[in-house]
Amino acid sequence: MTAEPEPLLHLIGAAQWRVALDAGAVVDASLMTDGYIHLSDTEQVALTAERFFPTREDLLVLVVDRARLREEVRGEPGVPESMHFPHLFGPLPVAAVTSVLPYRPGPEGVFVSPVGIPPLDDALARATAFERSVAERRAAVVMPVDGGVACLDPRVPASWEHNTLWITGDPDAATIVAEADRVLAGFAHRRIVTFRPPPTDLGWEVEELRLQVLDPAAPDPQVPAGRVAAVTQEAMAGLWAPSWRRDHPGIDEAAVNDLVRRESFANAHVRVVDLAVLGDDGVPLAGTQLRIDGATAVIEAVLTAPSARERGHSRALVGDAIRRARAAGCDVIWLLCLTDDWPRRWYERMGFVDFGCRWQAVRS
Repeated sequence: MTAEPEPLLHLIGAAQWRVALDAGAVVDASLMTDGYIHLSDTEQVALTAERFFPTREDLLVLVVDRARLREEVRGEPGVPESMHFPHLFGPLPVAAVTSVLPYRPGPEGVFVSPVGIPPLDDALARATAFERSVAERRAAVVMPVDGGVACLDPRVPASWEHNTLWITGDPDAATIVAEADRVLAGFAHRRIVTFRPPPTDLGWEVEELRLQVLDPAAPDPQVPAGRVAAVTQEAMAGLWAPSWRRDHPGIDEAAVNDLVRRESFANAHVRVVDLAVLGDDGVPLAGTQLRIDGATAVIEAVLTAPSARERGHSRALVGDAIRRARAAGCDVIWLLCLTDDWPRRWYERMGFVDFGCRWQAVRS
């Protein structure tokens, strides 16, 4: 069996990465001055961070697949001179980046070697890392908790998604409740996301979701030209807001405004494309959101107004999102759906394959 090649790593500020996503490539200042972009291997990246980015809190680690690079990579002496560092003699295409991970100094203020880097060809690991990475990068506050990490944003207290605990360990129910009460004390809900079943005695409302990844061999969907349009988030609010009012009777307008405003937070960190089928009045009848982060993309929130259902709008939207993601060079395109709900089988017919589960538990 051939061992999987080790990924190359590149350090970049969050704002610079967001610019690169729109431009299609990373072009560092070093490329202009020295003729190359600095790369590292997993054993070198902490040294690189300490030398060039000491104390930086906004760094990202780009996980780079060497096979997708168009320009030469050559090892050259660095600091220390006894160590050779990989240098890329040309721009770094964003489609060569398989994962994007937050990278902060450790408790002592010093960078250490990153852990949990998703293997280049592990679609499940890349998808789960994508979701957790976006949650951390867009959060106003990231803090450790017993068994995981909390991502918080007091700007949108009504958004459960933006104020949640990500559980990576195996804490018992009492620990989960205590930590949720501690860090979510200012919110009207308690919520966790976990990649193993929550403790049976937790007593919260639990949902099991399937993580589905598009089969690379699935054919490109056929979508009539002009049926789906890329729209602004302001336009999408005409679909989202009525949906939240309909699905959550009694929700107040402050909460609806929170849920609308939160959508802009992701676009500051990943490339977000809101897609819609528009009615004659220009208001979306159906919509979805595509989020692209390098070579990985997720399709979110496929939604159709009740009056426009069973007209093929969802198929057109998902098909258009797949087409756009593939055109951007994404080889992992994934989504989440409830295990026991009918869309799971519908997505399977579109070419999506079950790769694993994740759970969320809420006490409201």
